Amino acid sequence: MPSTPADAKGLLKAAIRDDNPVCFIESEVMYALKGEVPTGEHVIPLGVAEVKRPGRDVTLVTWSKMLHTSLKAAEQLAADGIEAEVVDVRTVRPLDAGAILASVRRTHRCVVVQEGWPFAGVGAEVVALVARDAFEDLDAPPERVTSLDVPMPYARNLEELVLPSPARVVATVRRLLGAEERRVGAPVHPARAQRGR
Repeated sequence: MPSTPADAKGLLKAAIRDDNPVCFIESEVMYALKGEVPTGEHVIPLGVAEVKRPGRDVTLVTWSKMLHTSLKAAEQLAADGIEAEVVDVRTVRPLDAGAILASVRRTHRCVVVQEGWPFAGVGAEVVALVARDAFEDLDAPPERVTSLDVPMPYARNLEELVLPSPARVVATVRRLLGAEERRVGAPVHPARAQRGR
């Protein structure tokens, strides 16, 4: 599920050359997106995520069109001194669990941003992965920003309300960063105590 023109070229070449069946999913609303594309041979291995923006305070895990929503949210957060790391998984299966977990272990927080509905989505799989394999590293529960759990409306103004927006991502991150402050007096998690948190 590419999010940039360069990734579209590299992933499509990898998909064509793979001996197994590959489902290549494009967002048609991104067809007008312009960007640098390497000339010549450019192949991106399937199952390899990329950090599109480094950060230290929270990890935003995303793919496809929501990469651009997440990057806009990261810019807004940076204006307030909050540095969000944006991880573009690029392929949802195989999923680059190592890259996601490495980022979460650096930032200690995770927000998954996906265009799909919240129930039974890829975002739920990522949250399960993080909760299972990076539990000791988390300073707050992983969160998701998804489309609202309603049928997709046809009207543009209603569609914009349903889909994830930078504002919703920013609000979720701020709430996540404030979670520890709201739990004053709560017992300190053993892993956090060892890190001096």
